[in-house]
Amino acid sequence: MTVAVLTNECQRGAIGDRALWPALAESARPMIPALARLVGAARARRIPVVHYIVVRPEGPSGSPMNAPLFRVANRAEGCRVGTPQAELVPELGPAPTDRVISKHHGIVSLASSRVHETLRELGVDEIVLTGVSANLAIPSLAFEAVGLAYRVTVPRDAIAGVPSAYAEEMLKHTLSLIATLTTVDDVIARWKLDGNEVR
Repeated sequence: MTVAVLTNECQRGAIGDRALWPALAESARPMIPALARLVGAARARRIPVVHYIVVRPEGPSGSPMNAPLFRVANRAEGCRVGTPQAELVPELGPAPTDRVISKHHGIVSLASSRVHETLRELGVDEIVLTGVSANLAIPSLAFEAVGLAYRVTVPRDAIAGVPSAYAEEMLKHTLSLIATLTTVDDVIARWKLDGNEVR
């Protein structure tokens, strides 16, 4: 079994100092140090870390408006190419060994981006899914990953949603049906026992 850590939209414009959703940034504040520990432990064991970020191209075609979410996402330049909002929060890097993959439209898709292709090239069959948000992207990614035959592990303290109580309900009543729910500490402890790394 080969594992990889996948972070989703852990960007300055989502959960950092330039957040477009202050409530989400507030909810994610305790998550960031836990997630930083997780990716640090992964790198130390040469486990792949993949950051899935949203980057909107310049111009009208880069600004989808077919959902209320996008009206917020596109204000104040959104996560446009080359803007500080599009950068990862500094606590997460990226490190030179990390892979950063951009999505340019929609909400999430592993198959239509290079995420699925990259994971398969690495021989990954288990994803440790992290980031934001438990409202939309995390469950969507989990469902798609299971459909693509990955095993999915979700550390409770490495995802966030709004309100926080909703994230807990999503974990309990939905994600528990398709993913292994755990904590960052338990994931790291398991890696130490398994000796899991990409050679």
